[in-house]
Amino acid sequence: MGNAWKHFKTITHHRLLVAKGCFKVGLYRQGLLHDMSKYSPSEFIVGVKYYQGNRSPNNAEREDIGYSSAWLHHKGRNKHHYEYWVDYSRDIPGGMVAVPMPDKYIAEMVMDRIAASKVYKGAEYKDSNPLEYYLQGKETNLINPDTSRKLHYILKLLAEKGEDEMYKFIRNDFLKGKYEDKIKQEDI
Repeated sequence: MGNAWKHFKTITHHRLLVAKGCFKVGLYRQGLLHDMSKYSPSEFIVGVKYYQGNRSPNNAEREDIGYSSAWLHHKGRNKHHYEYWVDYSRDIPGGMVAVPMPDKYIAEMVMDRIAASKVYKGAEYKDSNPLEYYLQGKETNLINPDTSRKLHYILKLLAEKGEDEMYKFIRNDFLKGKYEDKIKQEDI
């Protein structure tokens, strides 16, 4: 029972941090509904079984059985994950292609990455952590190049100028489509 309560507190704390970030940029509905699937039996039971407190239980499940059933459930129901936006390609027989994410889900993904870093890093959290985590897997991620460029720019802005400047950019420019002059190809 101890892990159930700890896991519940962890995912609820994460959701509240994401909601707080989403509210700062005007994404109220997404903030309220973020990661609700984590409370479903398919995800919650796995989270309790593999709970460690310092990293995602999905990674522990993946190490144990070779894949994460909770992650497969989660990514297929939550549009703020770039993995949700992968489809079969018409140009590559039997191949997969990453399609562009709508900007409002990229913004939610940023809030998700910040919240996850804060939850798992605790007092050691720095604004550079979400960018560092993204860059660790960037070369192997199946993510649309345009989505990657936008995500990289925002996470770099967070790392270099802090949360307030990042929130201001997302709210005033990014979600209003006024960013192409700021986000250039060389920012990748």
